[in-house]
Amino acid sequence: MAAVSGVDVTADQVSVGVLVTAVPRDAVDAAVAACGVGAQRSGGKLPPHVTAYLTMGLWLFPDDDYAEVAAKVTGSLDRFGCWDASWSAPTTGGISQARQRLGRDVLEEVFEQVAGPLAAAATVGAWLRSWRVLAVDGFVVDVPDTAANAAEFGRSSSGSGVSPFPKARVVALTECGTHAFMAARVGPWAHGEQTLAMALYSRLRRGELLTADRNFYSYPAWDRAAATGADLLWRIQAGVRLDVVEVLADGTYLSVLVDKHVSKAGRARILAAARSGDFGDCPDAVDDRGWPRARLARVIEYDVPDRDGNGTGEVITLVTTILNPKAARADELAEAYHLRWEQETAQDQLKTHLRGPGKVLRSKLPDLVHQEIWAWLLVHHALTTLIVQAADAAAIDPDRISFTRVLRLVRRSATGTADIPPSGLD
Repeated sequence: MAAVSGVDVTADQVSVGVLVTAVPRDAVDAAVAACGVGAQRSGGKLPPHVTAYLTMGLWLFPDDDYAEVAAKVTGSLDRFGCWDASWSAPTTGGISQARQRLGRDVLEEVFEQVAGPLAAAATVGAWLRSWRVLAVDGFVVDVPDTAANAAEFGRSSSGSGVSPFPKARVVALTECGTHAFMAARVGPWAHGEQTLAMALYSRLRRGELLTADRNFYSYPAWDRAAATGADLLWRIQAGVRLDVVEVLADGTYLSVLVDKHVSKAGRARILAAARSGDFGDCPDAVDDRGWPRARLARVIEYDVPDRDGNGTGEVITLVTTILNPKAARADELAEAYHLRWEQETAQDQLKTHLRGPGKVLRSKLPDLVHQEIWAWLLVHHALTTLIVQAADAAAIDPDRISFTRVLRLVRRSATGTADIPPSGLD
């Protein structure tokens, strides 16, 4: 028994058991059924649920081959009822074939079932007043250079030439305070972040505050996200027109975000209606279907001083759906926007610590690349769940618990050589 920031856990719970706890067998079985992927024969040692956990286990040991990973994790899987101890460890070829049978969709479906916000009401650092602070952002990942992967994902290009490896793009919603990936989309490199993000906005809920960098703003994106009832806090590009409707007591001001397809005359009528208090009755502000073509927004502008002292400071312009300064002050919103960088930490945990810097994924087939990325996100979800539970029990910010150390403990525990000190995960 070990103390994990005030929580007693067994070595199994810290090892591969963290996968089974955060990604329960029932969720895997439900995903297998939903995707129509069943065991080809009864009694086989690589039924779909075992293959799913082994694929996740590959992310715990990215430097090991399939058979070595299987040898390390099957003991823990047995103790959680996910492996028959009478079976011999599968071969590399057997695991590869089983992964192809499992296909690309099962682990995505599992992620859809188990992922979500992890912060409780008392979680430190996860909230702005009553809002759960989220971020949307993306990253790219190198995949093996095969003809199939190149055709599926494409390559990046720049002035220095074409990238040596095909690249998959991932865009995700992240809970800033916990680094938990709540929802994600995977696509080819050529699909921009805005394109993939549009499929995520329907996942937003009231009581959430979504932050986003200026690359994500377009009126259709803003409108779709705002329609969910969630609140938004996005940086906006310098070229977006922000006419002043009303200057507020805290120095922020109200403006109107308008669809670019609205005519110049229509925009003028929308702005006049907003200034006169008749915005809700302006016919130009909706289309023939009654959908908004313009939305009121509050604008917050502030300076970020330059670090070198050479006068090249930066002006940050934010727009938000929180119109009343009493609901959230300008300084609170500026601070909340910079929580967006917590998603960069989550991405670093994926790319630097789970995968390893500069490493390429394993999978040479596009379906298995998709499968591998969803397994990657599931393992991060499992480790983050453990961290948040430990942080909440100790009433500390999850940032105070080292992701690197948790990962190291899990890896050592999975091989039966764990040495968990009394200080746990602190």
